[in-house]
Amino acid sequence: MDYQTIESLVGNTPLVRLQRIPGHTNNTLLVKLEGNNPGGSVKDRAALSMIKQAEARGEIKPGDSLIEATSGNTGIALAMVAAIRGYKMKLIMSESMSEERRASMKAYGAEIISVSAKEGIEGARDLAMTMQAAGEGKVLNQFANTDNPLSHFESTGPEIWRDTQGQVTHFVSAMGTTGTIMGNSRYLKQQNPNVQIVGVQPATDKDSIPGIRRWHSDYLPEIYAPSRVDMLLDVTQLESEIMMRRLATEEGIFCGVSSGGGVVAALKLSEQVENATIVSIICDRGDRYISTGVFPS
Repeated sequence: MDYQTIESLVGNTPLVRLQRIPGHTNNTLLVKLEGNNPGGSVKDRAALSMIKQAEARGEIKPGDSLIEATSGNTGIALAMVAAIRGYKMKLIMSESMSEERRASMKAYGAEIISVSAKEGIEGARDLAMTMQAAGEGKVLNQFANTDNPLSHFESTGPEIWRDTQGQVTHFVSAMGTTGTIMGNSRYLKQQNPNVQIVGVQPATDKDSIPGIRRWHSDYLPEIYAPSRVDMLLDVTQLESEIMMRRLATEEGIFCGVSSGGGVVAALKLSEQVENATIVSIICDRGDRYISTGVFPS
């Protein structure tokens, strides 16, 4: 009998309709439950792609050390894939990241290296490149690695097109590394150039939303192509957190803050269009945010 492996379960996540939050509308609001991936987030797709493609090119082999700067979900996903395929994983992240995320990475056997909250992801990225230059391992660099958006071009986009039977009119995605929005944009617009791609970003630099960034120009991900995004919508930290809690209590969808921000943006978009099929990404699960206090105690 040919049994499945853990990595074979990455992808093919459910696409479900929001029932109460949209209110009275002739639009259909759908969300893709990426927390159903084995590592608990959309980043499982990119992590598996980056490691398998690097292996195929002969750049890495099992037993090697890999290095990555992460704000959380990519680190967990890479730690999982490294465990599956036999790599040593060094993850660099801000000390402000939740304890659940750190514990998950360590559970998979990863080494955690912290930078200050002030240094943030930019400081983590700089340290990763310094470590690579010193011969401590290979940086996968999700921000510049085309295998990141490739994973969504090859899996997420086709799944959305298939499950909406080609009826999707708008795709809404939080923008972190931008891999999700870039890969889906490329695929969906190949199927129908009229599909609108909507990026979600924090309203101000003071809005701290894990997984969503408003990048300084010096650190803008190299994989990002502005021409692939039709519209940018701003969301605040407060409205993202409120929506995250509403998704749990009104829709039974337990997710993180960036997912809340994506749905906030989808609702703002829904007010501007009619007879649309809007797809938003639920990036991860809410259980990795409990210690941050964003859910009622």
